[in-house]
Amino acid sequence: MQNSPTTSTSSQNSLPSLAVLQTLQKQLMAEQDRRKRRNAIAGYIPYPKQREFHARGAASRERLLMAGNQLGKTYCGGSEASYHLTGQYPEWWTGKRFAVPIRMWCGSVTSEMTRDSVQRTLIGKPADSESWGEGTIPADCLGKMSRRQGVSNALDTVLVRHVSGGWSSVGFKSYDQGREKWQSESLHVVWFDEEPPMDIYMEGLTRTNAVVGSMVYTTFTPLMGMSDVVHMFLEGDS
Repeated sequence: MQNSPTTSTSSQNSLPSLAVLQTLQKQLMAEQDRRKRRNAIAGYIPYPKQREFHARGAASRERLLMAGNQLGKTYCGGSEASYHLTGQYPEWWTGKRFAVPIRMWCGSVTSEMTRDSVQRTLIGKPADSESWGEGTIPADCLGKMSRRQGVSNALDTVLVRHVSGGWSSVGFKSYDQGREKWQSESLHVVWFDEEPPMDIYMEGLTRTNAVVGSMVYTTFTPLMGMSDVVHMFLEGDS
């Protein structure tokens, strides 16, 4: 009697090898890391003073976060900028909210400092365009970008997708451009990172006069002592 042909498949052969599993695990971890970096704002947990600073925006048109170096003041300012530009506010947020796309300017002492502090915080490493999207503004919210002339790797204006469906805009300025460069626009938000001269501060404040619910906020280490700007906040009614 002729035996019928039979086939068998080893269960071991149907499973991926250890090397394949290790490769898949590395790919999964790399993708998780990429998504985390491209939505860095999701990991922002403000400490009490930062949270208080954010909360005061609901009632105060002008605010100052004054702190020492490397204590998170620029990242605090950049996180708030991201929330207003995108309209993506976290559950813990009790500060001011914008339901529509906004126009915002932000800046620091020089164009290079604006690029290396404000732009880096919001967008990512200036010299590595592949990292643009790893700042506080989520990568999938970034739109058209225009570069600043004469300053390597510096941006002039960036469009940011707002949850309402429109586009916010953020422009990058510097104090050394002079007061005239802080004119001729109506803005929802102005962010000064590092202490501005009083004439620049007042010009930035003027840009918000025509917009209901607008604000100006400042983050800096008081390197110039009891300047006019510092005195205004410490001795003023607010």
